Amino acid sequence: MKLRSQILLPANNHTRNATTRMVAGLRLVTCGQSFARLCFAVCCLATATTRAQEFLDAVDDRLFLATSNGWARVDLSGLFDLEGYWFDAPPPGLIFGGDDAFLNPRLSLFLDARAGKHLYSFVQARVDRGFDPRSKIRDARFDEYLLRYTPFDDARVNVQVGKFATVVGNWVARHDSWNNPFITAPLPYESIVTIGDQSALPGPAPFLARAGMPDKKDLWVSVLWGPSYASGASLFGTVEKLDYALEVKNAGLSSRPAVWDATDQDWRHPTVSGRIGFRPDASWNLGASFSVGAYLQPGVEDLAAFPAGKSLDDFKQMTFAHDLRYAHGHWQVWGEVFFSRFEVPNVGDADSVSYYLETKYKLGAQWFAALRWNQQLFGQVPDAMGGESAWDRDRWRMDAALGCRLTRHLQGKVQYSHNHQTGQQQQGERLLAVQATLRF
Repeated sequence: MKLRSQILLPANNHTRNATTRMVAGLRLVTCGQSFARLCFAVCCLATATTRAQEFLDAVDDRLFLATSNGWARVDLSGLFDLEGYWFDAPPPGLIFGGDDAFLNPRLSLFLDARAGKHLYSFVQARVDRGFDPRSKIRDARFDEYLLRYTPFDDARVNVQVGKFATVVGNWVARHDSWNNPFITAPLPYESIVTIGDQSALPGPAPFLARAGMPDKKDLWVSVLWGPSYASGASLFGTVEKLDYALEVKNAGLSSRPAVWDATDQDWRHPTVSGRIGFRPDASWNLGASFSVGAYLQPGVEDLAAFPAGKSLDDFKQMTFAHDLRYAHGHWQVWGEVFFSRFEVPNVGDADSVSYYLETKYKLGAQWFAALRWNQQLFGQVPDAMGGESAWDRDRWRMDAALGCRLTRHLQGKVQYSHNHQTGQQQQGERLLAVQATLRF
């Protein structure tokens, strides 16, 4: 793996002429006014929901059905999120659409069902503007559905089948809007790279040319696409201070939401992933993960540029990761690092390292603040001219968030992010977001 070792630092501002400064200033004022309107809308929602707290407390305690002896029980819960985004165009990460500020409502419903001590089922349904903000005009779907069997009275063995989040890493366990101290995901989970999952290029020259283009989110992938709700089966459990998990899924970590259902991908090229965790004491949780599987979608092997005599299984995504969690008093710290390799047809091995370090501090009974540093470094591939070039542009991102949990039903957050890539072209260099979450 050949990676550039330098740590990126913010670039110096380039000299702009007076006209450019004036246009940029006008655009900033316009976007700032748009974002102010978004903040006002979210504040109105917060005010309206605060008045309904007594009603929500009463409803929340009644959203279940249970047998008289308690052997079977079904619980309904949910989250309603209203988010507002403002950013420098083009939109960063997994935010789709144009360059305007926008509102993103999302309703998530959760159904938990238990039968005795050994059977458990879970369903998550969502209504929103696409799994990723503005990826669709409107959408309704089942993001998760699973059946779990626990043969013993403790948690040492669990078998699960269905559509569910990956076992890799530690961010997935806290990725919903109520538990995530930020509004967006860490950089490795939403940074689009120049790897295409629906195409095969004839050589390294057109592949390397992608580094100078804006993200093509409908054609390129991320090292991990969010929580990766692909379909499959898993075996997991806890034995004293050790946690283990192994899963077989129909699609890889970098696969997009359109191919996560069990009927997609035809199960011809499964991905195997796993994690081992160690908890030396109540404060620490350390883990190591891996994932290996094909990342190209079926049909790519029929393209003229696809190498003769090869199959999709000859071009894999291989990912190895380490994660940590630390909690003490008012402090919580998380970190993850991912070493990922894509085997690219007619190009070779495209390597990258991505990581983040995140901390959250409780300012009191209701308020909290969070900081996160993210970075992604890219290796080099042959450039067909006797040399080597980085296959994508190194990047770093700083996230800062402030949140307030007003009641057990209502939470608000505001986040600012600054993102920078090597080179002149930037992708969403600044982002400001607000989020109001109603839990029931």
